[in-house]
Amino acid sequence: MNLKINHLQHIGIPIVNLEISQAFYERLGFKRVMNATFMHEGEQGKVAMMKRDAIIIELYQMPEPELSNVKQRKDGRIDHIAFDVDDIDETFDLLKKEGFSIFEDQPVFLNFWEKGCKYFNIAGPDGERLEFCQIL
Repeated sequence: MNLKINHLQHIGIPIVNLEISQAFYERLGFKRVMNATFMHEGEQGKVAMMKRDAIIIELYQMPEPELSNVKQRKDGRIDHIAFDVDDIDETFDLLKKEGFSIFEDQPVFLNFWEKGCKYFNIAGPDGERLEFCQIL
């Protein structure tokens, strides 16, 4: 198979409250580049595309009554989204200072890639894990 994939196009995250999630991602430097609605089983849902540089995240809020049941959606949930950073320690210190909920006490080393990598995760407003990673 000669399938050509250029780059990650976007990551879709089912969320509970579009306004809260949009504000959260804006704090991380994302800007809303699109708002729209969609129909699902005769009900209207909402979506926002959030962009930072070449990264696009699709935040979508399902219509009622599924809204309160977002964790049980058939599509599942994304385990994590990883953002590449140049300086993991600087990024960790900045997000800690800004009050984000960080899972790890410090960046964690993994023996991945040629020289390893370091990462840590923060929690989004709907429990999504956002990983910040530096390939060493």
